[in-house]
Amino acid sequence: MADAVWITPLLIVVVGIILLSIFFSFFPVALWISALASGLRISIITLVAMRLRRVTPSRIVNPMIKAHKAGLTLTINQLESHYLAGGNVDRVVNALIAAHRANIPLEFERAAAIDLAGRDVLQAVQMSVNPRVIETPNVSAVARNGIEVVVIARVTVRANIDRLVGGAGEETIIARVGEGIVTTVGSSDTHKEVLENPDKISRTVLEKGLDAGTAFEILSIDIADVDVGKNIGAFLQTEQAEADKRIAQAKAEERRAMAVAEEQEMNARVVEMRARVVEAESEVPIAMAEALRNGKIGVMDYLNIKNLEADTEMRGSLGGMNVTHVDKQDPNK
Repeated sequence: MADAVWITPLLIVVVGIILLSIFFSFFPVALWISALASGLRISIITLVAMRLRRVTPSRIVNPMIKAHKAGLTLTINQLESHYLAGGNVDRVVNALIAAHRANIPLEFERAAAIDLAGRDVLQAVQMSVNPRVIETPNVSAVARNGIEVVVIARVTVRANIDRLVGGAGEETIIARVGEGIVTTVGSSDTHKEVLENPDKISRTVLEKGLDAGTAFEILSIDIADVDVGKNIGAFLQTEQAEADKRIAQAKAEERRAMAVAEEQEMNARVVEMRARVVEAESEVPIAMAEALRNGKIGVMDYLNIKNLEADTEMRGSLGGMNVTHVDKQDPNK
């Protein structure tokens, strides 16, 4: 009996705690009291309606309290609609407060549009107050005399809130500045002109209006460093000469191969001609035998021909001996 007496009150307490936790989780009374203490009148029904619309009340009420304390005129519907659209309500309110303190005209609708576009609206407001310095990477350019010049520039930019939606980013600024540097150095007769007057680059780049169509306003372009690089002109000439040499060598090798092929072809033709001569000489005895059989020549005619051949061969051998004897006596002849 004693245990039953204690179990009933304990169950009542547990059930009461559960009901209270459910009540306070669904009815944000603490948040409502915090809003009232800040001078912001929000009905508890409005907070419950946020729960029903799957909106976290603290994500709306806390930024609303900050905006109210800062003197901004915002409504719950504006903040809630921006939250439902996927925006960052707290960041937008912080940006509006910063712009209000810096006397920068910024409406809630524009700030919300900038936030929904994926840009950090608070950082944009801070860049409007405190300009940012963007340093370009090493930009290599070549003057007309073929000498390379490496330039590093620092670009001071300020965010243009009116062009944040649809405006180009920092990468475009860096690319345009690099293009201006290359154009300025490339139009210089010598690299010494760039070294003597580096502000020529700044003037030329600023005159081009590089911030057009971007989300920034260029305040100044300062040349941080100018270095002399390689002699690109000499390097290109060397490469061209090497390429010409290889082309000439290839053409010479082609001509040599053609000459060798032609020589081999001529040797083959000589061998072919010798074979024809031998073939023709082999037909002479056959023709003479045929003439003897047919009675076109006699035996004495045949003997005279043989004597003639022997006499010719003897004269040729004697002539060769005389030439060899003369060469041995006088090597210069």
